[in-house]
Amino acid sequence: MTTRECECGATVWLTGLPSSGKTTIAHAVADRLRDQGRRVEVLDGDELRRTLSLGLGFSRADRHANVQRIGLVAEVLARNGVLVIVPVIAPYADSRTAVRERHEASRTAYLEVHVATPSGVCAQRDVKGLYARQAAGEITGLTGVDDPYEPPRQPDLSIPAHEQSVAESASILLDLLVERRLV
Repeated sequence: MTTRECECGATVWLTGLPSSGKTTIAHAVADRLRDQGRRVEVLDGDELRRTLSLGLGFSRADRHANVQRIGLVAEVLARNGVLVIVPVIAPYADSRTAVRERHEASRTAYLEVHVATPSGVCAQRDVKGLYARQAAGEITGLTGVDDPYEPPRQPDLSIPAHEQSVAESASILLDLLVERRLV
């Protein structure tokens, strides 16, 4: 596989619970594609919360606005030939659908990938300490605990990141990109 065969852009949206492995997988895939000469951007949800979506809270409306902002940036980059990997919780199906529809309207490839790590495993990983803070009563509204998470009903791919290594998860996603002729 050479990535020079396709210079088309696409958005690969990784959705899942906090600490499910979305960002780790996104960077593993991006690194492998960059090594092959592909233009890739990772739009990390945590980073964009501190910049693009600064000032938004965690209400349903604010979460929707955050996802739409990120979706717009992803679509513009993808429409211009960049492969964009977006590790963002995006807990609501209607928000993700709106992002997909934006891509469809511009005829830009969009894949939805569910990083399907169970909440118990995410809580054990607790990369950011969110689950511990929620359990201690320091925060509320943690997605998948005391705030809803609507898993995709028909994702393009479901990755059981808790059952395999990061390299295996990245390979599965790369295989899908090849199958869909996006790389």
